[in-house]
Amino acid sequence: MNMVRTAMLLAVMTALFMGVGYLIGGTGGMAVAFVIAAGMNLFSYWNADKMVLKMHRAVEVDERTAPEFYQLVAGLAQNAGLPMPKVYVIDNAQPNAFATGRNPENAAVAATTGLLNSLSNEEVAAVMAHELAHVEHRDTLTMTITATLAGAISMLGNFAFFFGGNRNNNGLGIIGVLAAMIVAPLAAMMVQMAISRTREYSADRRGAEICGQPMWLASALQKIAMGAKRVVNEEAERNPATAHMFIINPLNGQNMDNLFSTHPATENRIAALQAMAAEFSGRAVAQAAPPSPVADRAGPRSSGQGSSGPWGRGGADRRRGPWS
Repeated sequence: MNMVRTAMLLAVMTALFMGVGYLIGGTGGMAVAFVIAAGMNLFSYWNADKMVLKMHRAVEVDERTAPEFYQLVAGLAQNAGLPMPKVYVIDNAQPNAFATGRNPENAAVAATTGLLNSLSNEEVAAVMAHELAHVEHRDTLTMTITATLAGAISMLGNFAFFFGGNRNNNGLGIIGVLAAMIVAPLAAMMVQMAISRTREYSADRRGAEICGQPMWLASALQKIAMGAKRVVNEEAERNPATAHMFIINPLNGQNMDNLFSTHPATENRIAALQAMAAEFSGRAVAQAAPPSPVADRAGPRSSGQGSSGPWGRGGADRRRGPWS
């Protein structure tokens, strides 16, 4: 089913790419756009994950550079029955995270320093479990390829703005250029409409199952949503087509209608997790309070080093992060 969805999405994005090419250069522009789109589809299947990680300046970490964070992800991957993904850290103050990769055998998960520094170990575990759920459901291929193609469509729209006067006579004149300029900024909206927001609910539920505590994720979502509103993610703002990949929309100060949102309302996701916790009747999770960010950050998966946290740094040094 995921392969069918991916194929349909590629077809729609390729058609949109060709449509913008026609608006710029008529049938000749459409033919050129088709060749470019075909090449990009093939290229993005193998390399889109690397491109997205590079866009957000993600740095790969391991057991030496970020031991506790790496081990936390390893434990969650084992719980989920997944291969160990590559682990990345993004030097960004906004708390957020995403997963990428064409399949579970070639997956990567990334978390920002803002997330690692502001959430408790339990909340970090819940967030990474959510991202592993996307890997398990194979959402990452669709999400990553869409981000790459939408970015290419936006660049084509910019081309229309600067070089529209050079198109051949088969084009639609200034009307075609203006249409291309309008279509390009809407590429991100195309992404939002193409990818069902129900995948977030599904990943929330499976992530809660992987970490075993729905309320850990509910607490994390609330904090990440608040942080995303306060802190601007400059890389995400420059690459808005990747916004749908994050656990919470990283774009700041949006007022778009929910119909075109990349994510369900955070309140609805939290309510669904609360309902899931209530299903665990007789378990402490149904009554447990959300974990405190100032609580013992070592958590149940740590090596017992107190407040060092999952990123492998302790005390005042922890905000330097595993990349320093």
